[in-house]
Amino acid sequence: MASSSRVLGALSAFAVAALLMAGCTSSPGAEAPRSTDSPPPSSSGDDDANDIEATLLDDGRMFAVVTRGSSTCVPNVDSVEAEGQNVRVALVDGEAEACTADMAPRASIGALPEGVDPTQDMTLDVTYGDASDDVDLDGQPALSGTPGGSTEFQPSAGWFGDGGLVLLTWGSSTCPPVVESIDGAGSSGTVIFATEDGMCTMDMAPRATILSFGDDVDEEGFTLTLQGGDLDGTVSVIGG
Repeated sequence: MASSSRVLGALSAFAVAALLMAGCTSSPGAEAPRSTDSPPPSSSGDDDANDIEATLLDDGRMFAVVTRGSSTCVPNVDSVEAEGQNVRVALVDGEAEACTADMAPRASIGALPEGVDPTQDMTLDVTYGDASDDVDLDGQPALSGTPGGSTEFQPSAGWFGDGGLVLLTWGSSTCPPVVESIDGAGSSGTVIFATEDGMCTMDMAPRATILSFGDDVDEEGFTLTLQGGDLDGTVSVIGG
């Protein structure tokens, strides 16, 4: 039996809606040079632009789909439908008028539909413009979150490729974390976030930050330490 979910609706159940302003760092890339709107991955001449990867997050309640393109124009998860462990995910471009002309990995966050079991293998069938790909995710027996259930608003992270992970944090949608430094080797790593004064909306939204540790880390049992930016703590990275 199919189960469908509009991800924006699912995430709104997690959000604390308010438009007051508070001190926080400004959004990265705000002063970067801009070009015309970035095309969907399939229209780029770069073969890497068609790569689609994914990982589980939030103790198995959520996922991230990683695509390549402008770092300031991250695709939105438009819809999610599941039949058993086969999950269909549709990405669409946002409403940004202009995008930076770089080619970077971007993470689009979505919620798994009720009935999907994150402890068992699953396949994400992802479409974005003319591009599509099937991403197989191994089941993670240690996950205890229930898709369709409420989040605990805790940081989480998952591997999506060799040395690359998506870090999910919760906070102001207009002030995502800004990485100051990153270091890691073996089964542990540390990321330090900048702390700056600024103005931020007082909502509670999921923010995705992509971190790259290269080939010097052991992804099995990897622990990530967060410092600064009001994010101090440790995270056990999913996957590997």
